[in-house]
Amino acid sequence: MPAAEGSIDLSAPLRPADLRRAATPVPVVAGAGVHDRVQRGRDFLRDVLREEERPVYGATTGFGALVGFPGREEEADQCDNTLAHLGAGQGPELAHEVSRAALLVRVWSLAQGRSGVSAHVIDGLAAMFATTFVPAIPRYGSVGASGDLIPLACAAQALRGRGEAYVDGRRMPAAEALSQAGLTPLTLDGRDALALVNGTSLTTAATALALDGVRSSHRAMQALTCLLVDLLGCDPGFLDPRLIAAYGHPGAADVADGMRKHLAGIVPAGTRALQEPYSIRCSPQLLGAAEDALRYVDGVVAADLSGVSDNPLFFPDDDLVVHGGNFFGQPAAFASDVLAMVTAQLGNLAERQLDLLVDPARNGGLPPMLAAGPGRQHGMQGVQLATTAFVAEIRHAALPVSMQSLPTNLHNQDVVPFGTQAALRAHDGAALLRLLCGSLAVGLRQAAHVGARRPTAPGCAALLDALIEAIPPVDPDRPLEADVRKAAELVVDVW
Repeated sequence: MPAAEGSIDLSAPLRPADLRRAATPVPVVAGAGVHDRVQRGRDFLRDVLREEERPVYGATTGFGALVGFPGREEEADQCDNTLAHLGAGQGPELAHEVSRAALLVRVWSLAQGRSGVSAHVIDGLAAMFATTFVPAIPRYGSVGASGDLIPLACAAQALRGRGEAYVDGRRMPAAEALSQAGLTPLTLDGRDALALVNGTSLTTAATALALDGVRSSHRAMQALTCLLVDLLGCDPGFLDPRLIAAYGHPGAADVADGMRKHLAGIVPAGTRALQEPYSIRCSPQLLGAAEDALRYVDGVVAADLSGVSDNPLFFPDDDLVVHGGNFFGQPAAFASDVLAMVTAQLGNLAERQLDLLVDPARNGGLPPMLAAGPGRQHGMQGVQLATTAFVAEIRHAALPVSMQSLPTNLHNQDVVPFGTQAALRAHDGAALLRLLCGSLAVGLRQAAHVGARRPTAPGCAALLDALIEAIPPVDPDRPLEADVRKAAELVVDVW
């Protein structure tokens, strides 16, 4: 039976857009074939467990470095054995959109039938997404190897009615939250519990959400750069297709093509220097390199969203239980570090363009700080100070995490990717980059108020008009925090 329109179907490929949708209530359904393949994997697990000579990690054994010792005999006890010792997370809680996205990635992986889980685990997780239930998950504790064990264990406990959770944005005991959301606490055995935690679903989700955010800001930066060019009356020759073709990079060619279309109809002022500063002249090369890097991250995220992250995996057709390392988040760790580097350079570009715009020596004679009455007013001065702080924060967080491996777990995990840390830092950076785009947008709007020319390219004029409608001029001075956020929403989410 086909899934209802607007729902997320666990029998279909998982897309990054689905993770965004999961932040708010959305129907998640186990479509065609999901229950059959999940039940087949479960029946195969039961058959294997009846054969004493075929141990199954986590179902009959201890965990991690204690795999050589037998687990608990009762299934319910083995579940407790799995989850209790992982209750060691600390720090601030994950953003709700990240927590719910991680659980969507997890249930999709389990729904592929390779994990040996009970069918009611799929149904219970799917039911959660139609509500506002969110497990309260601490940020720190995962090393992104053997899966995101500690944060996912916290989520699993909340789904059992233990720990804390949110409903309608209110924090409360998880059992109460389940009741208010109309959900039934999950009943798990050892294999169910291990399958819920033994994957890199948090790492994958945070990477995908960060990618979505950075991509949106990357598109916004192309439009904002064009508006800056037109407001200042720059010559668009730095986008000449012959010049860019000679550069040889496909991302630059595609970005420059889009910027030329946005600037179609521009009439240069004829008052600018022969060569613009690099923040304008080299923008297609910089934004193009970012595009090439983001395409690499696109591929990693697509692979992670279509892969099964667990250990062991079950293959009934081949009578195989395969123990391995599909819970190792190295691809997302590398991709998230690339995202962080892209974010740092895009953020720097936005900050440098704003700096150029507020400087009367370079902005074509507009007043310093774009103040309507310099001295009596200060225009963009506070916003520019904030952008400098944002860039410093992004740079600090851009230190590569994926090569910081530390052995742990009695050297059972003797190499680890730290993908969770890399992904969450990339997610943080994406949020700051969004604010940098909003800050630049407010500056461009203010430039129009204090004397910049009317854009001559229709595409640029339309963007400026949208900003003028959304953001009042800074005259007199006022707090601009809300304006920066509103401008970010306009240029990043809407434009």
